[in-house]
Amino acid sequence: MGRSEQLKKLVFAGLFAAIIFIGISVIRIPLPAVVGRPFIHFGNILTVIAVMFLGFGYGAAAGAIGLGLFDILNGYAATSWLTVIEAVILAAMVSWSYRSVGHTEDQLTKLYWVSFVAGVTKIVTSWFTGVIEALMVGTALNVAMIGAFTSLLAATINSVACFVLVPLIYRILVQVGFSRQRLFV
Repeated sequence: MGRSEQLKKLVFAGLFAAIIFIGISVIRIPLPAVVGRPFIHFGNILTVIAVMFLGFGYGAAAGAIGLGLFDILNGYAATSWLTVIEAVILAAMVSWSYRSVGHTEDQLTKLYWVSFVAGVTKIVTSWFTGVIEALMVGTALNVAMIGAFTSLLAATINSVACFVLVPLIYRILVQVGFSRQRLFV
């Protein structure tokens, strides 16, 4: 990768990190939960799109910085490390699923596969995060597992939104000139 391409990816990663941070800050709907303080937001959707455009490394960095910085600055600092791990796992799964469909931008069904994998990944990582958060405050493991499960409403809503919106937003961005192939050639 040439210096010009690295610089371009670094700039876009910074831009995506800022957009992810703003996407969570501007629109978030808190939901009641037994474990944690979950809310509906667009951060995961934007992280998935960042990974699809930038690849695993830069996309994961954008997601981890945008989501992690939001947590640190908004009262979630104690568990921001879990958010960063979730972002990296999400990026890895999105990168794997996007590569498995051949980085296809023109077939909506393949883009829905990528967003489905992202949504399922988010639900699973949110459950594990909920268990860890409950254990951090001294809850017994079996209670933590059940509490985390009952707190998955926000993650499920975010995952459904991710499934529906990512392919549509991605296609719109490709139609207006953004493309993984065109950006970094």
